[in-house]
Amino acid sequence: MLRGSPERELAASWEADAAAAAAAKSQAAEAEEQLGVDAGAAGEPERPAREEQPKAAGPAPVPARPRAAEEGDARPARRPPPAPPLIPPRPARTLCHLVKARSRGRGYRRGSGSLRPVTVDSSKARTSLDALKISLRQLRWKEFPFGRRLPCDIYWHGVSFHDNDILSGQVNKFPGMTEMVRKITLSRALRIMQNLFPEEYNFYPRSWILPDEFQLFVAQVRMVKDGDRSWKPTFIVKPDGGCQGDGIYLIKDPSDVRLTGTLQSRPAVVQEYICKPLLIDKLKFDIRLYVLLKSLDPLEIYIAKDGLSRFCTEPYQEPNSQNLHHVFMHLTNYSLNIHSGKFIHSDSASTGSKRTFSSILCKLSSKGVDIKKVWSDIISLVIKTVIALTPELKVFYQSDIPTGRPGPTCFQILGFDILLMKNLKPMLLEVNANPSMRIEHEYELSPGVFENIPSLVDEEVKVAVIRDTLRLMDPLKKKKEKHFPDICMDRKHRVPPVSDRMSSSKLKGSSLSVARSQHPENPFPGKEDPGCELTGDPDSNPEAHLPSICLKQVFPKYAKQFNYLRLVDRMANLFIRFLGIKGTMKLGPTGFRTFIRNCKLSSSSLSMAAVDILYIDITRRWNSVTLDQRDSGGELS
Repeated sequence: MLRGSPERELAASWEADAAAAAAAKSQAAEAEEQLGVDAGAAGEPERPAREEQPKAAGPAPVPARPRAAEEGDARPARRPPPAPPLIPPRPARTLCHLVKARSRGRGYRRGSGSLRPVTVDSSKARTSLDALKISLRQLRWKEFPFGRRLPCDIYWHGVSFHDNDILSGQVNKFPGMTEMVRKITLSRALRIMQNLFPEEYNFYPRSWILPDEFQLFVAQVRMVKDGDRSWKPTFIVKPDGGCQGDGIYLIKDPSDVRLTGTLQSRPAVVQEYICKPLLIDKLKFDIRLYVLLKSLDPLEIYIAKDGLSRFCTEPYQEPNSQNLHHVFMHLTNYSLNIHSGKFIHSDSASTGSKRTFSSILCKLSSKGVDIKKVWSDIISLVIKTVIALTPELKVFYQSDIPTGRPGPTCFQILGFDILLMKNLKPMLLEVNANPSMRIEHEYELSPGVFENIPSLVDEEVKVAVIRDTLRLMDPLKKKKEKHFPDICMDRKHRVPPVSDRMSSSKLKGSSLSVARSQHPENPFPGKEDPGCELTGDPDSNPEAHLPSICLKQVFPKYAKQFNYLRLVDRMANLFIRFLGIKGTMKLGPTGFRTFIRNCKLSSSSLSMAAVDILYIDITRRWNSVTLDQRDSGGELS
């Protein structure tokens, strides 16, 4: 026991109280001496009666009177209060027993009113399982890796909302999110906003949907080239359902033969290629930022303070006919560049082919770049993109979880892929509904033999995102704040070094044996993290061992600056009000009248009779539109 520790001070105070009680009852001490009072009256735990019985069973030279008095201790006789024995027990034993007895008593009293641990069903977590497990250990929450018959507080799904049938609690996926961030759907949603607010949504490259808009694509490219002979564009083709760089290629002209093959195989999006990106070490890179959509109604958005920067592995050159096929030069996808012979696995946050975004900002700041302006532009991009997605997301949500029916609440971590141009303007590349949360990478032990090795950079960023997302979604948060009014966030503990969790075979020949003590946030260099074990004072702040939350709220914090963009969102609210609650997707004449009235569109020039005629005309035009035109978003001309 350390000098000056709380346990030592507590035990000393108890001994002082016992001494005062002994002095006040000196007259009763002589009587108790004759009766043979045991040490348990002084605060030391009493020995079980079974230990005393064998002594009484056999013949002993001890007089019978003290033995009878000892047996009488168990009877509820009215006797003077017990006092400490004349021969005190050994000090070390007394202190130890006092502390243990006090701890047991405190735990018992707290048991009836203690806060239960948050329960998490991780049976569907899939690739994010390792990062989730570390997060749950740090939070000291209860994990159910194989599911649970009783409901859990939080369900962590790896793919979509429909991974499990859930009627309560919280789930980390929104219904319809996977469909909404597909390349075609995302392009349509952003195009609507570009038509309404062209200056506000100029962060997304001009896009065309294939095959529906192929002729439009050819015509517009030809028109621009005729007006500007010096314009030599490059286009990037992205399959709608592709991921991890699968099926992506560059073209210089719409007549490219590969584009013809794409038109016949699967839908895709073709975009203007950004030819002048910001380079670091002569390499092109993009940024993966993690965004938490905490709630749809009201809209709540958080952005992680740090992200990942993924680098190409070949020095960048502007696209030409010779390098157009060099994917390691033009595509930043980690899943592609990891197969390059020049890929460097990161052993620190500021080197290698994958680095933290904060290290990039530090590098830019050293060159005089206004980092606050860069962050402000990125936050604006994220908020505007989510605003473009929320109208249809609300319709999906209403369809899967109708008002008045049991269902879970939802939240989701999104992965925003952003490219900084040479002038530091951020451009949105795509949004991922299921960003990779793996915290290891493949390491080649010998030719053709690979093994998964923990990645310091991935773990540093992704574990913090998952852990702090759970903290924000904690269903017992209000109870904890009431139970611990002085709750605060500090930076006391971190997870154990990766080297502590790696086998010697994995560390052999690997540069990843760098101890976490080399990281600036590690407050316990060379020591194991006490936060990973469920020990400590049960009455202490349950979040005192955690670092500060890495997620920053950006909406509704900056709502006043962006609320004017939520025009389509208001229309979706009206749609849900008149259609979603009734469980139908068809607007009848009565609902159409109510729609016009509540939108305050009716006036002296637009009577209700004219509204009925307008409804009939719209219905006829819609019925004449083919199914293909409806699916492609054809307009009613």
